[in-house]
Amino acid sequence: MSNPNRDKDGNPLIQRYTPNERSNHWVTAICFILLAVSGLAMFHPAMSWMTMFLGGGQWTRILHPFIGLTMFVSFFVLVLRFWHHNHIDNADIQWMKQIGDVLNNREDKLPRIGMYNAGQKLLFFALIAFMCGLLLSGIVIWRAYFAFYFPIPVIRAAALLHAVCAFGIICSIIVHIYAALWVKGSIGAMVRGTVTFGWARKHHPRWFEEVVRKTRD
Repeated sequence: MSNPNRDKDGNPLIQRYTPNERSNHWVTAICFILLAVSGLAMFHPAMSWMTMFLGGGQWTRILHPFIGLTMFVSFFVLVLRFWHHNHIDNADIQWMKQIGDVLNNREDKLPRIGMYNAGQKLLFFALIAFMCGLLLSGIVIWRAYFAFYFPIPVIRAAALLHAVCAFGIICSIIVHIYAALWVKGSIGAMVRGTVTFGWARKHHPRWFEEVVRKTRD
């Protein structure tokens, strides 16, 4: 029988994400995929074929804003869960100054990283800004319930803001996925919830020491 505290090679494991945190993340991720597909389908005729994923054009227009609200609520819960891990500190500032070492995988020369590095923290705040922009602009252009409360110029400005924020969040998620693939073991952490001691010590040494210390206490 396999040991849940060790990987297939027998290396000890440390918990990085709880089951609730992982479920919260994947609900947000699934909503994002559905929103990206349906949003692009409504954005340009050349991509209208993607309405098939939500049952056609009419259902796409109906479901898109409701899925958007679901994603915002799920993401908001994520923000509450991880806010305290994303404060910018002196180590993060130094990490950004050494971006050359980051890109060349010279992690031994970088400052000691906590739960997240500066790049992950900046992405976190960028996503918050884009999410808020999408929510506010989305309410204004939601024809079935709110659009008739606003003048045409405001609706046009909101539609533009919605498109800009959607482009920004799609680019941000692409960066997020690329970074997860780049650092081997990151995706496994969000699937299984655990990482090896070696992975934690190498990529997030300060967080690793904090967790080990709490375990011993």
